[in-house]
Amino acid sequence: MNTAPRLAVLNVVGLSQRHLGQHTPNLQKLAQRTAVAAIEPVAPANTCSAQATYLTGQLPSQHGIVANGWYDRELAEHHFWKQSNHLMQGRKLWHFLRRDRPEATVAQLFWWFNMYAHVNYAITPRPLYLADGGKVFDVHTTPMDLRERVKADLGEFPFRQFWGPASGIESSQWIARSAQWIEEKHAPDVSLVYLPHLDYCMMKLGPDDASIPAELHAIDQVVGELVACYDARGVQVIVLSEYGITPVSRPVHLNRLFRERGWLSIKDELGTETLDKGASRAFALADHQCAHIYVQDESILGEVSRLLEATPGVGEIYDADTKARVGLDHPRSGELVVLSEPDSWFTYYYWLDDAKAPDFARTVDIHRKPGFDPVELFIDPSIAMPKLKLAGKLLRKKLGLRTLFDVIPLDANLVKGSHGHRPADQQDWPLIIGASDQSAAGSIASTDVLGVMLEHLR
Repeated sequence: MNTAPRLAVLNVVGLSQRHLGQHTPNLQKLAQRTAVAAIEPVAPANTCSAQATYLTGQLPSQHGIVANGWYDRELAEHHFWKQSNHLMQGRKLWHFLRRDRPEATVAQLFWWFNMYAHVNYAITPRPLYLADGGKVFDVHTTPMDLRERVKADLGEFPFRQFWGPASGIESSQWIARSAQWIEEKHAPDVSLVYLPHLDYCMMKLGPDDASIPAELHAIDQVVGELVACYDARGVQVIVLSEYGITPVSRPVHLNRLFRERGWLSIKDELGTETLDKGASRAFALADHQCAHIYVQDESILGEVSRLLEATPGVGEIYDADTKARVGLDHPRSGELVVLSEPDSWFTYYYWLDDAKAPDFARTVDIHRKPGFDPVELFIDPSIAMPKLKLAGKLLRKKLGLRTLFDVIPLDANLVKGSHGHRPADQQDWPLIIGASDQSAAGSIASTDVLGVMLEHLR
């Protein structure tokens, strides 16, 4: 009989210590029986960089995940939300675990860089991209046949509730059910479970909106059911988050500033504009409150830096020396990296006339946009009867006709919450419930999270 300890790590995105209380009774109960600590945010504090740091115990300069996306200088293309685990360099949690427990099994459920990881069970969102340009929502699994088995029992993954204007609790509920399904059928030694719900409402409405207590209660219910499942089966539970979300009121359009200086190369495509990154002297790859500035003309590096210093909303500027100090000196990083001021965030917008915005700007398209776009959480308020318009587009799609779901607005002022910089108040840092003795000082480094997880498995 296997008596080795087992562990479930619940990644409740956007959770911070200020949320523990009356609206989160299940999380509060869990916190009362173990240690709680703030996690010093990794730079930048975003999903991919934080998860990679937790799983490797290294900073981006070692594991290479410098943001949710980066610019490939050889291909002259940007890459956002890629899923191959090979992109995350170095040894991961499962490698360290199997040094002492070679037969240990791991389930990775919707954590990023999920495909081709050396885990035993994995589920991750992965649409099917058809030759005619169509897209069918689906998931990718390890092993491959797990996909049909889990969908047969749980139904289709609610992809539209995972990202976009319809994002909601349904996707976190499905992920939690899939975690219980994996536990009941396979009982892995480690389960990594991603619960993104708070990310949507806090970015969209802001963390102080009157609706947030109800959203906290909703995800607390999901966590409570999962903890009860794991408790009944003798599995230890850690709850952690990747970042805290803070209020913002000022979008900063770095690429528009660069365009006014003549540093961008813009291509006309059938009356709309696309950014030719390979021919641009300098451009920004924006990611929440972080932006990597790729300066391809070394002669203007100082000028770019001075412009950034003078731009309202820009906080910290990392040059080569600073990147080395904070752990961001990796070939994928920009020549400069900037973090915003607390009330600001960076858009990817580069057009000066909305009539010339590219067709993908008004759609949910996380791969083609040269930067992260939280405005994808909204439906354009100028659309009369948006539900009717969406229904018509869905009908066209079901009839086999191609249609563009161009319902996303181009108003960055709609966004009320963001993350990426290091908040001044530790109450807004990510947290870990189940932090062990390393939390004596009230906080731990992001690179120490790996050690906490391994300690629970000894």
